[in-house]
Amino acid sequence: MKEVSYQEFSRKLIPDGAPIIGIRVPKLRSLAREIASSDYLNFLSINSVYHEEKILKGLVIGYLKTTFTEVLTLLHQFLLEIDNWAVCDVAVSNLKIFKKNLDNGFVFLKQCLETNKTYQVRFALVMMLSYYLVEDYLNQVFRIISEVNIDDYYVKMANAWLISIAYIKFPEQTISLFDGRLDLFTHNKAISKITDSFRVTEEQKTYLKTLRRK
Repeated sequence: MKEVSYQEFSRKLIPDGAPIIGIRVPKLRSLAREIASSDYLNFLSINSVYHEEKILKGLVIGYLKTTFTEVLTLLHQFLLEIDNWAVCDVAVSNLKIFKKNLDNGFVFLKQCLETNKTYQVRFALVMMLSYYLVEDYLNQVFRIISEVNIDDYYVKMANAWLISIAYIKFPEQTISLFDGRLDLFTHNKAISKITDSFRVTEEQKTYLKTLRRK
């Protein structure tokens, strides 16, 4: 399944983490479905050597037809293996089981935030932008956005991304986050991400640019 050109591309895009073979995500998804319907516990217990093995583990957990309790148990172990943004974000994209378990899932994500570990915190933030930007959770998500204080690029980028998606969905509520509570980087990066979106009006973009801080 290896593609040398994709391997070289991925190495530039993902400088951190385990060695990269160079396998595209759609192929990994297909393989993950097969593993999820077979002896997945044995696979998930194997120590990962390559980047793609870690992505496979995250995808397998998302494809499992099992209880949410088991999914959380497996995620708890998997999160310790995440060593770059790509492993984190691909895993998030496959965890649609959270949609049916929002309350219990949110408790788990708050535990991830409490670890103060880069990729566990990023995982929680990206999960929130993927599954928790709904009316019932908006105030809780805003409080978490305001309280993130880890001085790490990948955490701050995830927080800015979360804010930008929140603004696209709930502009009137999200604008309150630009009142000075955010660190300078997150504040300005969130505005940049919002103004790059095609889902925001020119009038909104013009106003947001006036909120940039120096």
